[in-house]
Amino acid sequence: MRKLILVICLLLLAAGPVRAADQAAGEGLRVEELVKSGVSWDGAPLPAYPAGTPEITILKISIPPGAQLPLHEHPVINAGVLLKGELTVISKDQRTLRLKAGEALVEVVNTWHYGKNEGRETAEILVFYAGVAGRPVTVKQ
Repeated sequence: MRKLILVICLLLLAAGPVRAADQAAGEGLRVEELVKSGVSWDGAPLPAYPAGTPEITILKISIPPGAQLPLHEHPVINAGVLLKGELTVISKDQRTLRLKAGEALVEVVNTWHYGKNEGRETAEILVFYAGVAGRPVTVKQ
């Protein structure tokens, strides 16, 4: 999986900037913005990036049908795309987000929440964390 992500990143860098003219030229290139936001899914503004050495973490998380993650929070900004299945995210104050395959989210930061798979197939989500070296991206309660 790491090799696949590295190859994709290298291909994107080699392709150079994407311009509308490239798409109009019929090269078959397609760019779809899944999410762009300064707020998390519950409407809270995203915090400033923490000081320190930047560290990007990308996780592919598989959640079996009927499974529920423990209550946790993220001290860093993160966003994800649900690749497969369904996922329900519930904050400690009972705000709820239901995701289906192909949907993206900007996750809550410093807010206790958990996810659960109420579907019939394994939910797979790819999550990108903008963290700081030496600090966790998730803290369990």
